[in-house]
Amino acid sequence: MTTTPRTAPDVVQPPRGSRLPALAQTFLYGKYRHLLLPRVQRRHGDVFTLKLAQFADTVTVLANPAHFRAVFGGPTTTFHAGYAVLAPVMGHSSVLIADEDEHKRLRRLVMPAFSGAALTGYQQVVAELARQEISRWPLGRPLTVYPRMQALTLEVILKVVFGVTDAERLREMRPLVYQIASIGPLTLLGLTSPTLRRLPPWRQLANRQRRLDELLHAEISERRGTGGHGDRKDVLTQLVRYSAQDSDQQGLSDDELRDQLITLLLAGHETSSASLAWTLHELSRRPDLLEAAHEAAVAGNEEYLSAIAKETLRLYPVVYEVARKLAAPVEIAGYRLPTGSAVMPAVGLVHADPEHFDRPATFDPARFLDGQPPAHTWLPFGGGARRCVGAGFAIMEMTVVLAELLRTHHIRPEAARPERAYVRNVTLVPRHGTRVVPTLWPAHS
Repeated sequence: MTTTPRTAPDVVQPPRGSRLPALAQTFLYGKYRHLLLPRVQRRHGDVFTLKLAQFADTVTVLANPAHFRAVFGGPTTTFHAGYAVLAPVMGHSSVLIADEDEHKRLRRLVMPAFSGAALTGYQQVVAELARQEISRWPLGRPLTVYPRMQALTLEVILKVVFGVTDAERLREMRPLVYQIASIGPLTLLGLTSPTLRRLPPWRQLANRQRRLDELLHAEISERRGTGGHGDRKDVLTQLVRYSAQDSDQQGLSDDELRDQLITLLLAGHETSSASLAWTLHELSRRPDLLEAAHEAAVAGNEEYLSAIAKETLRLYPVVYEVARKLAAPVEIAGYRLPTGSAVMPAVGLVHADPEHFDRPATFDPARFLDGQPPAHTWLPFGGGARRCVGAGFAIMEMTVVLAELLRTHHIRPEAARPERAYVRNVTLVPRHGTRVVPTLWPAHS
C-alpha cells in the first residue's frame, strides 16, 4: 500500500519565485531590480520569493498594500532592519540599522531635528544654495541635470545637515563625502571581510572614511562647545541641542551623532539628486505642467510644487523596495515565513499598479492635490516605525529647489527620446543624466 506524504499542520509551502541560481538573481536584482521584480510578479503574482545574498537566503517580495500593513504595522521585535550590509559605513548606532528599544531611543532623539519648525529653519540656506547652483547654468545650451543636482545636494548635506562653515574643512570634506556617498553594493559587501579591507579599493575607502570621521568629530566637538545654542540652523546643531535637553539623560553620544550624519548622507544625497533630475525630465516634456509649475513658483504655491515632488517619487521611486529581517516566524498572505528570512515590500510595484493609481505611467501631480492616496499605496520613504526620518526634509528640499529654479528658468529636453532608468548603487537614476536646454522665462530675460 502506498502512503501519501503529509505536511505538518503548521508548515506552509513557501511562495513560488524565480528558479534562477542565487548568484544570477543577486546580480539581476543589483543591476535591474526595476525590470526583474515586475517580470517575476507577472509570472507568480503579488507574493513571490527571490534569493539575494545581501539580505537573506530567502526573500519574500510583497506587492499588495494589504500585505504591507502586516510588515509596517507589525511588532518591531519581529521585523528588524534589513540593511546590515550598510553597518560598516553607517555604523551600528545608525537609526537605519538599530533595532527594537535602541532604535526607538535613537529615533526619539533624531526626530526633533526634522520637525516642521526645524524644516522651516533650513529652507533659507537650501534656497540660497539652489540660487548659487542655478546661477552657473549656461543659457541656451544643453546641460546634464543629474550631476548638477548631485553637486547641489552635496552642498546641502555639507552646509544644512553637517553645518560646516570653515572653508578649508569644506574643501577637504567635499571629495570625501562624495566618495563615501558613491559606495557601490560590491564595495559594501567587501567591507564585511577583514581580508578584503586590507586590499584596494576597500583599504582606500577605509582611509577616506577614517578621515571623514575625524572631520565630523571636529564639527561635533565644536557644536558640543556651544551646547547647540546660537543662531546656527543645521541638522547637527539641532541634534546636539535636543540631546543636551534630553530628560532621560540618554542623549546621543559623539559616535552616535556621527552615525546619524553618515546615515543622512547615504540616505539623502543620491536619492534627492536623482529625484530632482527625474522631476526636470518630466517637466521639460510637459509644457502644460512646466507652465503650471512656473506659475506656482512665482506665486509661492508650495502645495503644487510639493505635489510635483510627490508624483516624481511615485513614478520614479528612487528606493524601489524596503527590506525587513525576521527575528521570529510570521504569517503573511497565508504563508508562514521563517526566522532569519527577509520580507520585502516592493514599493515600486504598488506605485505602478493601475488598481491603486489611474494611468500609473502618466506623470500627473494633480493626484496629490486632493488629499493623500489610500494607505500603504504611496511609500517612497517606507512605512511604520522605520519610516525614513528625513522624509519631510527630502520633500522640503525638492520643493525649495524647484521654486528657485522654475521661478526664473524654462527648460526643454535636448532630445525627443525619453530617459530610461538604471540602478546606480541602490538608486534608480536617469541613464543619460537628463539632458535639458535651460533658458529664462520672458519676464526674466
